[in-house]
Amino acid sequence: METLAQMRSGATVERLLCHPRLPLIAGWDAERPGIRIWEFVAGQLREIGGVGADAASYESDGDDRFKRTPSAAWHPTDPQLVVADGDATTRWSPSGITAIGGLPPVEYPRDVAFSPDGQRLWLSPSGGEDGWESSITLDLISGASAAGPRWDTGVAVYPSGGLVATLQSDQGATLVLFSRGTEPVPRPMRRALILDCDGYETPVFSPDGRHFAVRGNAYDNSLEVFEFPSLRRVLVLTLGDPCPEYPYPQEWLDSTNAWSRHNVAFGPSPGALCFGTPKGVVIEVTFDGEQLTEHEVLAGSGVTALTATAAGEVVVAGRDGTLLVLSGGRAGPAQASTAAVTEFLAGTSEAPTTDLDQLDLTDGNQTWQPGELRTVTDTSDSDPSWLKIQAAMNRLA
Repeated sequence: METLAQMRSGATVERLLCHPRLPLIAGWDAERPGIRIWEFVAGQLREIGGVGADAASYESDGDDRFKRTPSAAWHPTDPQLVVADGDATTRWSPSGITAIGGLPPVEYPRDVAFSPDGQRLWLSPSGGEDGWESSITLDLISGASAAGPRWDTGVAVYPSGGLVATLQSDQGATLVLFSRGTEPVPRPMRRALILDCDGYETPVFSPDGRHFAVRGNAYDNSLEVFEFPSLRRVLVLTLGDPCPEYPYPQEWLDSTNAWSRHNVAFGPSPGALCFGTPKGVVIEVTFDGEQLTEHEVLAGSGVTALTATAAGEVVVAGRDGTLLVLSGGRAGPAQASTAAVTEFLAGTSEAPTTDLDQLDLTDGNQTWQPGELRTVTDTSDSDPSWLKIQAAMNRLA
């Protein structure tokens, strides 16, 4: 991979988020609840702003980090970044920072996302009577708000539009729920993916829309890749040692052996995924697992975050504050077809609830129709823990 640009950011960055169309990059400061913003233009990286640069540093316990770490989302077309924390929701643009009002208070920071048309904000939890069981939609023009379904962590938009993916996390199992991307409020469909336990990050779609990756798992520190629209699992890896129980202790976050949770992006080569290691290496692996290429990009410094730009470059952050933009030679950004979304939606319908018994579920290998999980009583050692728990509950019943 060729280095297109390099700079010292002045802080360790623990997460990166690129604008879906513009050459803008947001990075989370690992020491405090602040977000820095850079632009990559004419082969140069330049810091152009940020939110929370003067915030107090995180305390030593992981619970303080959990409560104070902000969430953020780029507008789908405009140079705007919305940042939500426990105290306020603000909007950054090149002209300055403005506050967004009209939202009820919450005890913890909200997850935030723009609707695909950019006209609304989706925030979770709602802060209403339902607490964590509902989200809120805010119309940015009128200021009107409406209740939405439960979701957490983030919203992944399908590259060609028409579909979004959200998580519904639980310690026993996490659902990847799909909704039409044309609705003002996400409404989950019956067809859903189920993942073992919790602790996952927002899914990442490939530029051509044929695959999506899910990073996380609170116990196995996993990376999984699924086909779309079939939801068939085509790759599963365990990266490093399992993560400690959340909230993560500061000594683990500071460890040079800690794998970043935000270290995955679809690479320049078709059918390949990139992820960064604590040793400063970017690994490119094909979905079939038959080819693996190592790129030593950070000498003596681990990868703390990795993502990809809309143009296909790979952006890497190092533990020493280095920020890199890498090119792998892709001729141009891949284009996703709308046919896959049409096929997926034609084979499902809106779910009346997101109870497991009411969904068409798959874990990428097995499938279950509504009601079938109630009859499961026998499992094997290779079955996921959520299915073993379900079978034990059925036997007791």
